[in-house]
Amino acid sequence: MEIVTDYVEALFLVYTIVIFVRIIMSWIQRPPIQPAWRAIWDFFFQSTEWYLSIFRRVIPPIGMFDLSPIVALIVLFILRGLVVSLLGSF
Repeated sequence: MEIVTDYVEALFLVYTIVIFVRIIMSWIQRPPIQPAWRAIWDFFFQSTEWYLSIFRRVIPPIGMFDLSPIVALIVLFILRGLVVSLLGSF
């Protein structure tokens, strides 16, 4: 069962990194025109938009600042702790 716990922890880590990359990419004004870079850009935005949009409905942007990714990361860390502890108890 330890292998499953490690795998789930790795999935949470990868998704956390994807959200951090999305945050950094949001500082860039517009997406690149080249097809390869555009595909990478679209991957990061489409893979995180469903999760971040949940928090955007609850927390509106404050001026230029969107605080929903911070709350989303906190919730992701809490979920990771809960899921890993539940899997560890088996």
